[in-house]
Amino acid sequence: MKTIFKSGENADAIKQAAAILQNGGLVAFPTETVYGLGADALNAEAAAKIYAAKGRPSDNPLIVHIADKNAVYELAYNVSEKAVMLMEAFWPGPLTIILPKKNIVPYGTTGGLNTVAIRMPSHPVALSLIKESGVYIAAPSANTSGRPSPTNAEHVKEDMDGRIDMIIDGGAVGIGIESTIVDMTGEIPTILRPGFVTKKMLEDIVGPVTTDKAIVCPDAAYKPKAPGMKYTHYAPKGELTIVESITNDNTAVIDKINSLVKEKTNAGHNVAIISSEENSGKYNCKNIFIAGSVSKDETVAARIYGILRQCDDISADFIFSEAFDKGALGSAIMNRLLKAAGQRIINV
Repeated sequence: MKTIFKSGENADAIKQAAAILQNGGLVAFPTETVYGLGADALNAEAAAKIYAAKGRPSDNPLIVHIADKNAVYELAYNVSEKAVMLMEAFWPGPLTIILPKKNIVPYGTTGGLNTVAIRMPSHPVALSLIKESGVYIAAPSANTSGRPSPTNAEHVKEDMDGRIDMIIDGGAVGIGIESTIVDMTGEIPTILRPGFVTKKMLEDIVGPVTTDKAIVCPDAAYKPKAPGMKYTHYAPKGELTIVESITNDNTAVIDKINSLVKEKTNAGHNVAIISSEENSGKYNCKNIFIAGSVSKDETVAARIYGILRQCDDISADFIFSEAFDKGALGSAIMNRLLKAAGQRIINV
């Protein structure tokens, strides 16, 4: 299969991509969070192609992308007042809502679940593609399963060239981590994946919100309710370890990372560090990637997947990262880093 690569600024590209989706094909496209790998959400055979292209486990549900809030009522039932409040507050935008699915949504899209994950993206290319195609687009991140999510079209090309029909280049994304996912099937909204829309932001709209225990206590036997809950995700090829201070001792973290770098370098390994802007000059390593300032967590979120891919570009055997758990996006960033590290963390 030859993958077509076109700019999202070209109206003809959107029309061509829409036709591919209508005919059961696969198109990668930009959203405000990460690049998505799209297929017709109501076509079970098309959804199956997503799993095949990504090498994705079939019980890992897909998010259905829409361009009109009214579409929710075609895809789901028991749409609560709180769900409507969140839709009004955060759509279009980086929030995914889980609701009981209607029969029109195939189990091939929902990973066998009786619920459907729905979001309305804000990226103009994504919205144009949904509208032009006339289909609801099921779209996980456009990377091979387990790899860092793509934040530009070249990342998609690295993983998907020859596997899918088309890639729409919309430049670098703005947010850089996937949407917040909230389960609205119970009485109290439950966060299944943290993201740019924080717990506080949700509670400001609908009152109490809880967080699913699987986020902090991963269980191999757990059936995922949402993308990214069960499996190792976002991982570079080298072994990633997070180093965190339990007493907020910044010096202890720097000393530990320098010690680990020296140990691995002396053993002949290629080593990389993921550092904050404030600490970057304090490490003894030739490969230092600056995620951003600890005071600007939105910058860290936007850069983190790209940095993990840069670590692959230099063939890093071992990667040591500071924890980026401060600020409003701290929980979302750490959720992705811990997944990428396979929960490998050293407390100092």
